[in-house]
Amino acid sequence: MIIQKCEIQMEDLTNYIEKNLTNQTKIVNDLFQHKNEIKKIVELLIKARNNGKIIYTMGNGGSSSTASHFSSDLLKTAIIKKEKRFKSISLVDNFSVISAWSNDDSYDNIFSEQIENFVTKGDIVICFSGSGKSKNIVKALQMAKKKGAICIGITGMTGGMMEKISDVTILIDSNDMLTIESIHLMLCHCFISVLRNIGKPLFDYK
Repeated sequence: MIIQKCEIQMEDLTNYIEKNLTNQTKIVNDLFQHKNEIKKIVELLIKARNNGKIIYTMGNGGSSSTASHFSSDLLKTAIIKKEKRFKSISLVDNFSVISAWSNDDSYDNIFSEQIENFVTKGDIVICFSGSGKSKNIVKALQMAKKKGAICIGITGMTGGMMEKISDVTILIDSNDMLTIESIHLMLCHCFISVLRNIGKPLFDYK
């Protein structure tokens, strides 16, 4: 009886794995419909680099790690020989500032208040959010628009207010947060790979 139960559980595991991989493959294939948005974002990144503008990134939870990762890639992996370097700041990385605003004011303002400090006209603000509904993300985008920044939203599910505020949005057609976050990181690596392929990268990872 115990052996039979274990066999059934193992069969269920295989089914879950196949279902997950099949679903993620479908979502990846669906990205082809966002080719124009991907191209537009890469063009905006290049324009910001060439004009000395700063690219700010932010997100909550898993999206915060994506924001930090993407900023890191812009600062190092995307360096192209004989081109200007990207200027990027991840607004999730200064824990002292985040905890200060959370403790003394509100977690809803942890990004918008930093944007008010830093952002100038023509800068780029990139927000990552699985749902697009996070209050601190929405407030950050609203502040960024007020400051004259270009707003890029990378989201999923319905996109919430994020899709309505952003100048360019890529919405992952899924309600599964793990899948959405995985595809967001894949998109970031797509941006970086395209940037590396249109020049001579300083770093070779072969």
